[in-house]
Amino acid sequence: MSNPFTNFQGKPATTPGVFSEFETRLANRNSGAILETMVHDITPTGTHYLLTHFDVPIIDEAAFELNLSGAFDAPYSLSLDDIRAMPSQTVPVTLECAGNGRARLEPRSFSMPWAYEAVGTSEWIGTPLAPLIARAQPRADVVDMSFTGADFGYDNGVGHRFGRALSPEQLADLNVMLVYGMNGTPLLPQHGAPLRLIVPGWYGMASVKWLTDIEALTAPYQGFQQVRTYRFRQDADDPGIPITKIRVKSLMVPPGIPDWLTRKRMTPPGPVEVRGRAWAGNTPIARVEFGVDGVWQDAECAPHVSAHAWCGWRCTWQAEPGWHTLQCRATDADGNVQPIDAPWDHSGFGNNAAHTVEIYVQAQNVAPST
Repeated sequence: MSNPFTNFQGKPATTPGVFSEFETRLANRNSGAILETMVHDITPTGTHYLLTHFDVPIIDEAAFELNLSGAFDAPYSLSLDDIRAMPSQTVPVTLECAGNGRARLEPRSFSMPWAYEAVGTSEWIGTPLAPLIARAQPRADVVDMSFTGADFGYDNGVGHRFGRALSPEQLADLNVMLVYGMNGTPLLPQHGAPLRLIVPGWYGMASVKWLTDIEALTAPYQGFQQVRTYRFRQDADDPGIPITKIRVKSLMVPPGIPDWLTRKRMTPPGPVEVRGRAWAGNTPIARVEFGVDGVWQDAECAPHVSAHAWCGWRCTWQAEPGWHTLQCRATDADGNVQPIDAPWDHSGFGNNAAHTVEIYVQAQNVAPST
């Protein structure tokens, strides 16, 4: 590739089924959830997905400050102890990377080659953002509130700290949190320690990690991660539509046992319980269907873990010998149905196509070898 710092020439073309050294490096550095852990309402911390754009900042908690600046009448700063002393809440929230499923689009965008695993649900511990913004007294002409992390790097030849913005109207509509804990323990460095944003219902790019600065703006925010990416586009020249709410989606815990290389599955014949999870931002799930070779049946859905988190589903499949294709699809309370095929996007964002698993059913129940 060209020098990415001084002479960026654009991303290389991709070849179906072939992943470059650079994409493999991204896949080694980042990590997806282990799908079999979806049997748990809350994703174990060590298996929650991770996407880190640049390097993980190692921040001294004792010296940490969160600065509220810009078009506030009463700007101020807070230490981590100040934030921890505020009223706390623990909220289960499902986060999903906007690029989840990118590797299954063709042609695919040259980027982190996610398949299905970039999703997880944690109990996030922190304090509501709204009272802190109100205390700073934003001026009437504020149009955006920007949130900037401590991480810095280059993307498409542009150096920047990772940042995102929300409008006052969006902030009023969302239960945005300042978070310093995860699943009963302090945030780990890779998950944004010592402080991060959680924006329930939106794709993960909005939940800025290593948060250090909140700025009230009187003109629309123009940060790279807001205007140059995380937009639904049909081609490279399309200005695109901003990515916000998580699309309706479901995944299954792959039944049976796996093949090491292909991850295809095998199970003995007879009744097989299939379980999974479904979510749609902050919208409840109304229905989940389980399909075998294109024949669908309704699954049984459990209550949502919280208003901002996934629900569980299960059904029983009478497995017959031979190869089969298993799928699942969800419908949310607004009537949005998870599609069988992925909606096209130039960068591979928002792929909520039905989860597909290939499985081989043995002719008879064979005991595993020792």
